Amino acid sequence: MKGTAAVFVCRPGCAVCCTTISIGSALPGMPHGKPAGVRCANLDEQNLCRHWGTPLYPDVCKKFTPQQKYCGSSRDEAHQILGNLERLTAP
Repeated sequence: MKGTAAVFVCRPGCAVCCTTISIGSALPGMPHGKPAGVRCANLDEQNLCRHWGTPLYPDVCKKFTPQQKYCGSSRDEAHQILGNLERLTAP
């Protein structure tokens, strides 16, 4: 359709954003946030968030929407992109 942006959909089970980047705000089970490279405590065995779609789903996670520029075309590419962004923005 002309004038319509394509919607990028999160790859189920990818979880690169939940493992690669740091999160400075409190999360359920992680009251001091999440360091870069640490798996989020809220991921299940299939790399899906236990709190997605519930009132416990963190605002910071709601605001991080999947986009081609962050997620690339594969899980490996997402890991490279987000890992580079994390290194560039580390204190």
